[in-house]
Amino acid sequence: MNRQVKENSYWRNILIKVALVAATVTVIVWTMPRDNSNNFKIEKGKPWRYADFTAPFDFPIYKSEKLVQRQRDSLIKEFEPYYFFNNEVETRQVRQFLQDYPNGIPGVPHECVGMIAAQLRRLYSQGIMNTTEYQKLHADTSKCVRLVNGKTAVSVPITKLNSTIGAYEQLLSIPKLADYRDLLIKCSLNDYIMSNLTYDKERSESGLDDLLSSIPLANGVAQRGQKIIDRGEIVDEHTYNILESYFRESERRQKDDVQMSYVILGEILYVGLLIICFTVFISLFRKDYFEKPRSAMMLYALILLFVVTASLMVNHNILHIFMIPFAMVPIFVRVFMDSRTAFMAHTVTVLICAAILQHPLEFFAVEEVAGLIAIFSLRELSSRSQLFWTAVLVTGATMLTNLALNWIRNNDITHIDYSEFNYLVINGLLLFCSYPLLYIIEKAFNFTSNITLIELSDMNKELLRRMSEVAPGTFQHSIQVGNLAAEIANKINAKSQLVRTGALYHDIGKITNPICFTENQSGINPHEGKTYIESAQMLISHVTEGLKLADKYNLPQVIREFISTHHGLGKTKYFYVKQKNDFPDEQVDDLLFTYPGPNPFTKEQAILMMADAVEAASRSLPDFTEQSIRELVNRIIDSQMDEGYFRECPITFRDIQYAKTVLIEKLKMIYHTRISYPELKK
Repeated sequence: MNRQVKENSYWRNILIKVALVAATVTVIVWTMPRDNSNNFKIEKGKPWRYADFTAPFDFPIYKSEKLVQRQRDSLIKEFEPYYFFNNEVETRQVRQFLQDYPNGIPGVPHECVGMIAAQLRRLYSQGIMNTTEYQKLHADTSKCVRLVNGKTAVSVPITKLNSTIGAYEQLLSIPKLADYRDLLIKCSLNDYIMSNLTYDKERSESGLDDLLSSIPLANGVAQRGQKIIDRGEIVDEHTYNILESYFRESERRQKDDVQMSYVILGEILYVGLLIICFTVFISLFRKDYFEKPRSAMMLYALILLFVVTASLMVNHNILHIFMIPFAMVPIFVRVFMDSRTAFMAHTVTVLICAAILQHPLEFFAVEEVAGLIAIFSLRELSSRSQLFWTAVLVTGATMLTNLALNWIRNNDITHIDYSEFNYLVINGLLLFCSYPLLYIIEKAFNFTSNITLIELSDMNKELLRRMSEVAPGTFQHSIQVGNLAAEIANKINAKSQLVRTGALYHDIGKITNPICFTENQSGINPHEGKTYIESAQMLISHVTEGLKLADKYNLPQVIREFISTHHGLGKTKYFYVKQKNDFPDEQVDDLLFTYPGPNPFTKEQAILMMADAVEAASRSLPDFTEQSIRELVNRIIDSQMDEGYFRECPITFRDIQYAKTVLIEKLKMIYHTRISYPELKK
């Protein structure tokens, strides 16, 4: 049955890890950019900052936009728009004129009517255009238009055509009619002049498109394997056009469905390998993180958050990648977990983000240095100021790293791009937000940082102050236990601040009935007249009462665990043994004398159990010699081991032996014999 349960649990854990990896990879790949060619920063007249560039495939060398635009403008200028020649206008207008003046114009010789009609026919045969269009085209005196008459199209200079106003002036300028000009003006001859040229929009636009499409966009071809530019070489106009052509062709190729599928498959493979490696690392070296869902969730959530943010910034070309404070990943992981996991999480995050950039070396180098500095500076977080100095150190280190890479790339200090340093300064300013974000992560994932533990250790906290007033003996005992436990933790590489804070609160349940405990009694013993079971229950209740107070004062879960495990599933031995000795014939219910537990399941909880038991028992020693202290420590801790209190926690025999040594040495210092002072003889 147990084998079946273990097998089911094993496969369930595997499925959870596979689902976690699959979800992480899916979200990351979904947000990753498909085209990152525009992330190269090319500047004319400045050195090429990246590796030597060779053409990976054949591609045309496109002309610059300015050159293409100049050629387009030149063709547009030379283009001859099409105008439809309408013969009906001439016939209609001349007929109308002759009908209006069948008997001639009053005051003007009769033969002048014929002359005006002939002039109208001549003007219409040349072509009359709307005055506005004519003026627009006439600005260029070399401009020609194509007159479409039936099935023929003839190119005619604009100077050979007439505008409506120009035709009217020519009509009045007939030499033989000069003496009758005033009379002709009164006849409104302009009513007989209309445009007989109509702009043929469809044919003109089609012709212009054909003409513009004839412009060759390329000006040569770059062959595969051709050296384009070397690192550090100055980017001139020609090289700039070749590089722009490469990016343009790459973008065109990436729009192809087959090419796009390869890009996506590559991203899935790359991201999948990194996330799988990270998951294997956690499974092999930090498997307890998967036993705590909040730990695994925080790790993968941090990776997702920063990678997705970077992908969105690159996708939408927002700001600069150096502005993202990637060092927050190792900061948060180091504070709540450990340095090795912080380094791995940060490295995986940076490697994934580097894949979406075209200059990954500089990015990886700068961010990796930032992560290492963050981890080193937070080896032991004990004050808020450490986060401030971490931000300062990370900013300084990243700027120096970027400066070094610039010096390596450029042999001229004037070519250094100082704008990146501004982004790194913004990055450092954002790192100052680590402290408030630390609080949010604590609450979101139910973690407890060293800063929170230090704040809880403040003796002015209401709960601790109340204990010092109501149960001073217990308060002093808790402080002493905290000191002993912290020394042991430092010796065996455990979390000293955690165990010290846990020690301060492990006995807070004694506040509700302090007189029941010997360290708080002053001549009055409330156990007199009570049964051993009642007395045992009074002692056991300090665990349950402590958990109630922990809930009331909203203490972190990790502190509540110290309250419940510092006696484990042990018994109130004094009253249990008394019950067995005084009533040998009665059946004893062991549960009535047993603490609710559970037994310690972390190294820190085991340390607290040992320090608590030894410190309490040491007060009952008749004399404080090295031998008596050594025997006491060995007897108590060996008894705890024999009763199996430490079977469920990751503490080794070596750690326990170190704990014994520390306790013996510290108790010898605490209870050393003082020298007696001589009295002054009178």
